[in-house]
Amino acid sequence: MPVKIIELEAENIKRVKAVQIVPALNGLTIIGGDNNQGKTSVLDAIAWALGGDKFRPEAAQREGANTPPRLHVNLSNGLVVERRGKNSALTVSDPSGRKGGQQLLNEFVEQLALDLPRFMNMNDREKADTLLKIIGVGDRLAAFDREIRALYDRRTTIGQIAEQKKHFAEEQVEYHDAPDEPVSVSELIRSQQEILARNGENQRKRERAAQLAQHVKDLQERVDSLAAQLQQASEQCANAMKDLETAQKSAEDLQDESTAELEASIRDAEEINRKVRANLDKARAEDEARSYADQYKALTDSIDAKRQERRALLDGADLPLPGLSVDDGALTYQGKRWGDMSGSDQLRVATAIVRKLNPECGFVLLDKLEQMDLRTLTDFGSWLASEGLQAIATRVSTGGECQIIIEDGRVQGADITPAPQPRQWTKGAF
Repeated sequence: MPVKIIELEAENIKRVKAVQIVPALNGLTIIGGDNNQGKTSVLDAIAWALGGDKFRPEAAQREGANTPPRLHVNLSNGLVVERRGKNSALTVSDPSGRKGGQQLLNEFVEQLALDLPRFMNMNDREKADTLLKIIGVGDRLAAFDREIRALYDRRTTIGQIAEQKKHFAEEQVEYHDAPDEPVSVSELIRSQQEILARNGENQRKRERAAQLAQHVKDLQERVDSLAAQLQQASEQCANAMKDLETAQKSAEDLQDESTAELEASIRDAEEINRKVRANLDKARAEDEARSYADQYKALTDSIDAKRQERRALLDGADLPLPGLSVDDGALTYQGKRWGDMSGSDQLRVATAIVRKLNPECGFVLLDKLEQMDLRTLTDFGSWLASEGLQAIATRVSTGGECQIIIEDGRVQGADITPAPQPRQWTKGAF
């Protein structure tokens, strides 16, 4: 069972004259009173009694006291803790009468439990580091955080480039009437040369027809002048006439091909190719933009996967309180950072973490709860009781929420019975 405070007696410590308190074993015990009456001195007395000389107040002995400070604490494990005498020597006794020292107390007294506000005043990183220390996954979680941060930074860069590429692609001119590929001027010229060659052959054939016609004419004159050779010439003439007829018919059928279309294409090729190149540039820009968008999505998926692994690591850890986590190096509860938590949640988180630091310690001390409203105090007290925890706190108030009121170093309303010894004790119960 966690160790709790059964009873405290304190005398001549700071502003405390003589008090005796019996806090509730479960839930919240509030020590109220006006300023400078000794409320905080009661907590300081407990912290000094249980925490060692590091918690000794700078001016421990009450001003004007004739006897040194005296502390007496009964704990739920049966131990009795005392500090008395000129040097406020520590004595720790168990029920069997054996005595121990600070080392025995350190086994079940958590240092932060004696000063819970010290944890609450830590920065976000320190709170997170404390939690990670408890659950023992700090190194692995840090590795996940580094990987996620690297992926996030890479994704941010890719996203910026993708957006730039997208805007660049959108600004590019596109010609819907241009072909998909650039026009080959050399191919157009080659086609033109082929047509010109065919036209040249047609011209040669035309010239051949004229030559044949002249030949017929020469032969006819020879027929006229060479009667003796009439038969031969006639035959030659007849053959020549047949050749002439054939040549004339072929020449009539020949049609020259126009190169005007090709010449126009050659003239327009540069403009067409400019449009084609513009379209290709736009297509490449769009492809690059899509590529970076795909990389951005892939990095987002990687980040989500790492975050799921990170979440699984924390979900599998033995957390002090459901809903606790560490995000971006900061402690969170129910998804909220410390500064966004309610006062009740802050108290709940701090207490749960401090308890987890040393499960044998069943109590915490809290100073200056006046900033908490009554509902917050009620919620916190109910949670403490449900968890079987003990909290002793101070509050500048004399209202009904305070179980004990300290006035001028004593418990208000307690019977004061003079004792034969120099000290006096004031007993208060609730």
